[in-house]
Amino acid sequence: MTDRERPAPEHIRPDGVGDATIKALGKLSEALETVEQARGHLYAFHQLMGRGDLQVGEAADLLDAAGHTEVAQRVRTELVGRNIIDGRWSFQLVEEFDDGYWSEFRALDADVRGELAGGRRHLFEAEMKEERRTHGRRGHEARPDSPE
Repeated sequence: MTDRERPAPEHIRPDGVGDATIKALGKLSEALETVEQARGHLYAFHQLMGRGDLQVGEAADLLDAAGHTEVAQRVRTELVGRNIIDGRWSFQLVEEFDDGYWSEFRALDADVRGELAGGRRHLFEAEMKEERRTHGRRGHEARPDSPE
C-alpha cells in the first residue's frame, strides 16, 4: 500500500477516541462551518450596505443635477451615512461579530479538539472519505502526493 492509499496521520483517529466523540466533533465542526458561511454573508452585507450608501449619494447628486434640490438634500440628510442600527454602521457589526461570537467559537472548537482528539481536524470527514472512496482506484487516493 502506497502512502497515498493511507490517510495522513493528522486524519487518523487517536487511540481511545470513540465513535460518539468523533460524531460529536464532526457536528461541532459542521456548526463552525455554518457560522463561517454566516460570517461570509455578514461581510457581503457589509459591502452591499457600503455600496448602497454610495449609490444613495450618487442618486442625491443626480436629483440635484435634475433640479430637485430640496429632494436631493432630504435624501442626503436622511439616508447618506445613516447608521444601519443604533449607533452602528455595518463595519461595526462585523467587528463585534469577529471579536466576540466568531472568535470565541473558533477558540472553543480548537480547545475541544485539543482536549478530545489531539487537535486533529475533520476526523469525521476523513473517516467518511475512507468509507466512501474506491481504494486503489486513480482519483480516489486518500491524500495527495507528498512533496519530495
